[in-house]
Amino acid sequence: MAVLQSLADLGQRAPAAEQPEAPRYEKKIDAQGRAYATGKRKDAVARVWIKPGPGNILVNDRAIEVYFARPVLRMIIEQPLQIANRMGQFDVVVTVAGGGLSGQAGAVRHGIAKALTMFEPELRPGLKREGFLTRDARVVERKKYGRKKARASFQFSKR
Repeated sequence: MAVLQSLADLGQRAPAAEQPEAPRYEKKIDAQGRAYATGKRKDAVARVWIKPGPGNILVNDRAIEVYFARPVLRMIIEQPLQIANRMGQFDVVVTVAGGGLSGQAGAVRHGIAKALTMFEPELRPGLKREGFLTRDARVVERKKYGRKKARASFQFSKR
């Protein structure tokens, strides 16, 4: 690698030969034609398998309408499929454990987005732009000793 002496030398440098190439993402499916990914949010962990199909979503062997009764949670889960324009094209099987329903819905969304990129790598830029491939690292803060909760203290009394 040559040392640059002035700004004029910068234009004479070899353009992109020394620069590393962007990573290529490849399709990863198992013997049954499914793509697998793990999604996480708070304390919830979701194992997600997707395969081409009529669009059924099973969560812990139950229909999505039964497991996630609130429409907002179902909307959160379906966001990656809507962004990728793949609603009704994939069957999704999910095993989710830990946390509450909101955290579980976020974990399933994260898992579906990752599994979609495993099945169709060209969907990655759109899902990445929407933030579905980023693991939300926010977790509950631990309780400190001498305090009522993580930050709340006991009421102060002078006498």
